[in-house]
Amino acid sequence: MLATLYQQIPHYVALTRLDRPVGIWLLLWPTLWALWIAGEGQPSLSNVIIFALGVILMRSAGCVINDYADRHIDGHVQRTRERPMANGRVDETEALLLFAILCLLAFILVCFTNLATLSLSVVGVLLAAVYPFMKRYTFFPQIFLGAAFAWAVPMAFSAQTEGVGRAAWLIYLATLLWTVAYDTMYAMVDREDDLKIGVKSTAIVLGDMDRAGVALLQAGTLGVLVLLGHQAGLGDFYYVSLMGAAALFGYQQWLIRKREREACFEAFLNNKWVGAVVFVGIAGQYLPA
Repeated sequence: MLATLYQQIPHYVALTRLDRPVGIWLLLWPTLWALWIAGEGQPSLSNVIIFALGVILMRSAGCVINDYADRHIDGHVQRTRERPMANGRVDETEALLLFAILCLLAFILVCFTNLATLSLSVVGVLLAAVYPFMKRYTFFPQIFLGAAFAWAVPMAFSAQTEGVGRAAWLIYLATLLWTVAYDTMYAMVDREDDLKIGVKSTAIVLGDMDRAGVALLQAGTLGVLVLLGHQAGLGDFYYVSLMGAAALFGYQQWLIRKREREACFEAFLNNKWVGAVVFVGIAGQYLPA
């Protein structure tokens, strides 16, 4: 049994995408934005550790349940046909058990915060579990992904301040809009395959207006982040970071101009730098003058 488990480890790593950490960064950056603003530049070390580990666990759990939901269709999509469940290297029971273990570990971490955060975590798990199935019922599964990815934000505020104020919901909205934007670019990679197998996405419903839709979502993200700056009393350094984020959004628009698979995927990956730039702007505001 131990020998079999050892042999399965590489497949579990692939299933949880720990070998492809971009999703961890995309989930981690808004969480850090929230912790730094809630803690006024000095979040507790315990909360930083709890949420960093929690992000890794829940992103991994999300990947597992996503592949479980897509186990019968991933084999028909060029980008996903070699995933562990699509090619039979991990079975359904293994995947569900791994999902449960990862969620349990994340729940144990949240137990070290407070009751309000613990209650919020239940919603987070439900969102993570529901999202992968939405692409069968709605052309807007990216909205559900955004709601799930952003849920760490009110949790972070609750853990740090025992409350969820206006700044938290502004970060939540910015994260939701940003997630829909980059996941639409991600969906543009699979659009041809998704049309053949009947999977729905914002990339499909937008059609030729996909670039304009992404641009509008990116502009909305920046607009909400400007409002956040006013709400949190952030200064020039933060707004310069937003200019950097805007430049990166412009670069992504250039990448997707021809709607080529590889370029759209590169544009999606580029968003980890958007999150990093905004975090530098937030953290820099709280450094001693």
